[in-house]
Amino acid sequence: MARSLRDSRLETRTARLRLERGKLYWLQLDDGLSLVYRRNADGAGTWSIRVNDTAIGKRSMRAIGKADDFQDADGYGILSFAQAQKRGFELHAKPTPSTITVAQAAEKYLEWYRQHRKAYKETLATIEAHILPDLGDKAIVNLSSRDIKEWHTKLATRPARKRTKRGLEQAYKEHPITHDEKRARKSTANRILTVLKAILNKAFEDELVADDTPWRRVKPFNNVDEPVIRFLTEAESTRLINACRPDFRQLVKAALFTGSRYSELARLRVTDINLDTGLVFLSAEAKSGKGRYVPLSEEGLSFFAEVIAGKTGDELAFTKLDGTPWSRSHQLRPMTEACEAARIRPMISFHELRHTYASLLAQAGADLLTISKLLGHADTRITSRHYAHLCDKTLTNTVRTLLPSFGHKADKKVKAVR
Repeated sequence: MARSLRDSRLETRTARLRLERGKLYWLQLDDGLSLVYRRNADGAGTWSIRVNDTAIGKRSMRAIGKADDFQDADGYGILSFAQAQKRGFELHAKPTPSTITVAQAAEKYLEWYRQHRKAYKETLATIEAHILPDLGDKAIVNLSSRDIKEWHTKLATRPARKRTKRGLEQAYKEHPITHDEKRARKSTANRILTVLKAILNKAFEDELVADDTPWRRVKPFNNVDEPVIRFLTEAESTRLINACRPDFRQLVKAALFTGSRYSELARLRVTDINLDTGLVFLSAEAKSGKGRYVPLSEEGLSFFAEVIAGKTGDELAFTKLDGTPWSRSHQLRPMTEACEAARIRPMISFHELRHTYASLLAQAGADLLTISKLLGHADTRITSRHYAHLCDKTLTNTVRTLLPSFGHKADKKVKAVR
């Protein structure tokens, strides 16, 4: 790799903070390769590289990391000026089976993932937070089964990360102590292991590595993915609705009437709601990658009619009180406040309204296939993991019909949901 170049505009954070926001600043690293810095609206900068392949007349530019304008560089997600140059040279160089690193394989995997899958941002965040810091510099040919197993075990014992404001040092929760906390951390470690294996398998398929044995030998933790599903009763749901502020109350009621995700409701438009057919269309940008129609109950239809009254087809169905859209994470604070006011213990997240929708349908007798289609699951496997115990009435009816009373007289005031 060529030595690090100099540029007084870019080589220090003090100099970069004087640059105009939104403008691109270029530094040519090599023939057909340039480093690009852009200072964003929030003041933080990003590094990108632009590759100009004159042989085929093609130009491409891609982000390679954040600049160390407000946080110290870590060599992976946050890069200094010198590290950004190094990353640019590494990515521009064609890797060979003997030299390709996990970081280079991850870059190529993400290029493919962006074109073929939906959860790009989430996958990128997982790679930058959990894979690159420990394994990024390792050549895949030198990556042993023991390396991966030790990394996998370390993930399971680390405390979970907390949501942290940009510019602040990453915060963490307490170390897992209870059985369920340890199970949850192992389950998370398994999901991250799946991402690592996907990266390495893609490199193997692309003939960038010759042997996939080391990671095939690494198995996930067993019996840690048993879902712990929290859902509200009908009475709790009503209390929660009444405790919400007016604009957020609409979102909560919509989630309970449709089983929609927060992101689906945030981008729902009036034209997606058909009062004549009683159907709500949730677009193909959903997590599953497939759009779906959700039928409404009589009460749900009345609710959505009130929501869209006086609005035109291209307007968002749900906005905040000031008319601005509901954006990512905007639901967190009002959900916490509503749970506290309604005395919902333990507190729930917005996503658990979706579980409430499905669980109440299951208890009312809906079958797994129906619930699966309403939720937009690709098949019934995930639906079965979460709700099969609620759908199976055979066990319940057997116990209630055949088990003796043992001399205990039932209190008629205490009655389980049938």
